Amino acid sequence: MPNYETITQLDVINAPWNKEITVSETAYEGGFKMLHVRIKEGKRFTDLEFDHETAAHFAELMGSWAKVNAPE
Repeated sequence: MPNYETITQLDVINAPWNKEITVSETAYEGGFKMLHVRIKEGKRFTDLEFDHETAAHFAELMGSWAKVNAPE
């Protein structure tokens, strides 16, 4: 497992159905950075890590979905 240098918490989002989403940036040795998303649901955790290309694709997809499904 690679060693990380720093973890910087970016935001905590309280989501529907009592979920808590924590978004952080993990900087690894050598300057490689990943976006870390932890979804807490009760006692269960789901961790996701995205490189910059995957994060950009996911952000575009989420933004498009939010625009189409926003209440009027």
